[in-house]
Amino acid sequence: MKIERAIQEGLRMLKFNDVNSRYQDGKLGCEGAAELLGIDVRTFLRWRKRQKETGVSDWKDRRLGKPSSRRAADKEVEKVTRLYRERYRGFNVAHFHNYLCWEEGFCMSYSWVKRVLGAAGLVVPGKRGGDHRLRRPRRPQTGMMIHQDASMHNWFGENNCDLVVTMDDANSEITSGFFCPEEGTLSSMRGIAETISEHGIFCSFYTDRGSHYWYTPEAGGKVDKTRLTEVGRALKQLGIKHIPAYSPEARGRSERMFGTLQGRLPAELALHGITTMAAANTYLREIYLPRHNDQFMVEAEETPTSFIPYVGLPLADILCLQEERIVAKDNTISYQGKILQIQASTHRHHYVKAEVMVCHYPDDALAIFHGHQCLARFDRTGLPTAITPLPLIRSAIIRNPVVDHGDKCSGASRLHTSPHDLQPPPQ
Repeated sequence: MKIERAIQEGLRMLKFNDVNSRYQDGKLGCEGAAELLGIDVRTFLRWRKRQKETGVSDWKDRRLGKPSSRRAADKEVEKVTRLYRERYRGFNVAHFHNYLCWEEGFCMSYSWVKRVLGAAGLVVPGKRGGDHRLRRPRRPQTGMMIHQDASMHNWFGENNCDLVVTMDDANSEITSGFFCPEEGTLSSMRGIAETISEHGIFCSFYTDRGSHYWYTPEAGGKVDKTRLTEVGRALKQLGIKHIPAYSPEARGRSERMFGTLQGRLPAELALHGITTMAAANTYLREIYLPRHNDQFMVEAEETPTSFIPYVGLPLADILCLQEERIVAKDNTISYQGKILQIQASTHRHHYVKAEVMVCHYPDDALAIFHGHQCLARFDRTGLPTAITPLPLIRSAIIRNPVVDHGDKCSGASRLHTSPHDLQPPPQ
């Protein structure tokens, strides 16, 4: 750096001497000379006066070696390094700078904080590298593609657990996020349900080839789109296209998002003394995710959204595990070691040898359906609970002719009622 600065000073003086000699010969005026040097007239005259006073042509910049007038006080540097050592140890620089602004009323720049921490040996510059890859363009509208993935990590406490995140491709908004012991079918369905409940039905769902998402006949091979998992069955029932990813690089957007989460979230949870999953989920939902979306969301290329209001059966009865059973002679069925009793009904004498569907919900509650009729509901221990009939989610709405959104959804043929076709019933 010093050699480069000396070369620049030498070139500047050579240029000044040339322009000054032309000025003294009357070939240039003050304005022309100043313009050639890229300075104003007053600076050019001051440089000429200084050369006459010193009598040399290689004088140095007087600013060199002097502290900047805007230099932070030593107590500010000591305060920042002390806070990082004692309270924010493990935060990356950007996250630490955010917390200084949020919690400590700090006003220095990110570059200054990074320079101070580096000089104190508290952080080490990261290495950049890897293969050259082309970035996949984002979908132009929100709701066109939703990512879902999970990361097993030591997020809080001493044991590892999974963080399941659902994210919009168009603007990187995290539409659902929660901790669970291990990702699986029910956790995936919970993320889908939370996204649909908040925003509506989306066009496509982009995931890895985990066994709860896809059936893969050969390890590392193509998925079998004809043999649906429970997640695939639910997505097909909702009219959502399921897209498999064949490499981590193909899910680069969600992989980078997890890099950000792993760099920030464990440090925040440790800072607030959170060690339980219930407390971590509360903090994630109420504090972290709103702040994360506000900071990292980008604006979608197009303003209109591809989310469509959901109309149909209760989501809970679709986004659940479904297994068929044959009713025994005593009007019971067996499910996961539990004997579930079907009570007498006024609609039918008995259900012996009838084919029924058992629905297993994310909260481990159970229900037995015969067609669309709910015959019984049970809590997680297998004890019966009251049946509360759930109406179709279409009250006060008349459905007009179906609108095809296939062109809008990257080739996914979806038939849903357009939100503009929903009208109140006639009086």
